Amino acid sequence: MRSIAPGIIAVVISLLSFWIPNDAIAGGAEQQICDVSADYSLGIEDYSETIRRHVDVVRKHPDNALAHYHLGYAEGMTGNRTAEVSEYQRAAALGLRNWDLFLNMGLAQLENGELEAATDNLRQAVLLGEDHSESHFNLALVYERRGMLADAEREMLASLRLDPGQLDARNSLGVIYAEEGKTVRASMIWGELVREVPDYQPARTNLKLLGNRVEVARGETAAVVPLPGGRRQTNQRQTETTLADARNRPGPPQRGPAKSNP
Repeated sequence: MRSIAPGIIAVVISLLSFWIPNDAIAGGAEQQICDVSADYSLGIEDYSETIRRHVDVVRKHPDNALAHYHLGYAEGMTGNRTAEVSEYQRAAALGLRNWDLFLNMGLAQLENGELEAATDNLRQAVLLGEDHSESHFNLALVYERRGMLADAEREMLASLRLDPGQLDARNSLGVIYAEEGKTVRASMIWGELVREVPDYQPARTNLKLLGNRVEVARGETAAVVPLPGGRRQTNQRQTETTLADARNRPGPPQRGPAKSNP
């Protein structure tokens, strides 16, 4: 995997992710509904009770794809990523085909470091939810993490076309440009963000770090002294500036409000 450019802050996972919309039934599972009391617990964010009730539902009705999806969501909210992904996979195998199922599954796999599986499911989220900016945004992030920068750029631009006001997407596009060596574009994006939203710290930090990288590069170039015969020698007294770790890695993603089916 291609390493990320030193010092550049990237948003790892969308804060808009991990939610269950009211239209969460589609495909072969379109006639399914979930237990009302189980979904009430989900609606009030009592995840322990949600898990208990949904386990009972899927025990009695193992083919209820929507119940598996809701159970997976609750497991994820309590930090059980393995159980979360497993329930999402069951829901998909039973015919549930809504974009946010694959979005959440891909993001859970991304948290687990399963980058290829995450890529496959986030691609599916884009196919099923091409009009949702968060599908493109998160696919762009996993592409960027894998060093697939041209693909990352394409998906981040698609996300911004759908929702131009996304600060994190604009910042992340700057990160992608910087990694591609398009430093002028990166600088323009971060400069615009700083002017428009002065308190948006990632852009301010990245703009400063980009400037530091440019100064380091200039210093290294100036330290190369030509010698007779065309050979070049680096001035060993030149001090290299080491920037911060490449990626700002926050904790687990904040999840949006859970919504059960009506």
